[in-house]
Amino acid sequence: MNSFEYIEPRTLDEALAAGGAAGAVYLAGGTNLVDLMKAGVARPARLVHIGRLEGLDRIETLPGGGLRIGALVRNADLAALAERYPLLVEATLSGASAQLRNAATLGGNLMQRPRCGYFFDPASACNKRQPGAGCDMIGGESRGAAILGASPSCVATHPSDLAVALLALDAVVEIAGPAGRREMPVDAFYRLPGDEPQRETELAAGELIVAARLPASEFAGHCRYVKARDRVSFAFALASAAAALRLDGGVIVEARLALGGVAPKPWRAREAEAALQGAKPSDETFAKAAAIALAGAAPVGDNAFKIELARRVAARALKLAAAGTRIPALPASPFGAAR
Repeated sequence: MNSFEYIEPRTLDEALAAGGAAGAVYLAGGTNLVDLMKAGVARPARLVHIGRLEGLDRIETLPGGGLRIGALVRNADLAALAERYPLLVEATLSGASAQLRNAATLGGNLMQRPRCGYFFDPASACNKRQPGAGCDMIGGESRGAAILGASPSCVATHPSDLAVALLALDAVVEIAGPAGRREMPVDAFYRLPGDEPQRETELAAGELIVAARLPASEFAGHCRYVKARDRVSFAFALASAAAALRLDGGVIVEARLALGGVAPKPWRAREAEAALQGAKPSDETFAKAAAIALAGAAPVGDNAFKIELARRVAARALKLAAAGTRIPALPASPFGAAR
């Protein structure tokens, strides 16, 4: 780990001023950044600790029934939203151990870096770490590589579960920076790698996520998050799906479907959503929608299995959502019994 300057600002304005300097990085819970620093992948010249900034750790109800979640709200605290946004809670509970959820923040979760082994290994070629160096996952161990949205420059996947649920719920990210404040939908916040894989989001230098805003919940009764991974606890998704349905008279009048673990960004399956609208819930309906969601998928090396896996995960998430919301008692969950 390199030497660095450590600053703990008292106000958001002070934080933005400090974070605008060359080599500065914002630090909140540190559950991802500290690992990257230990591995020598991240070498910031300045750490700006924002973990004690007042006002960024609040959950507020908005006019019209929506919700504003501050960037410093701990993942563990999102469990309190189970009645209004169960999809968000189920995704969050599946994301990490209880200890990590007590430290990780909403903003940090959205800013997670890829968990690609080549990205974490400074001895490997990685265009994210060193643009132009190449990508050793292409032609290497590619079991976890992206099957949607990848490029010849990068095939790593985005690791966040929370971001997938926020995408399905049409969340908006609020951003503050030296030039002022702005906001954008979660879908627009993330970038595909193209030929600039080092740019993962639309944040400009010195900018900081301050909150995520959710519209009023219309899917609380029919939503589920399904995650396929190598082990039940503390593992990132090989494929995941956030599904939400609005039913009327036995017909789907609105559908949301977002995928995780399959692309360099949380992936919204809008064509599949359109195909579901007006259809009756059935195994056949959901299988067709899942096939549409993965229609553009392409394997990288030895991960062709992920295409079928993602189809099945998407179809299962839709089927479970149609059956009704239920938050399982996942490992280390605050829910003692399935509900």
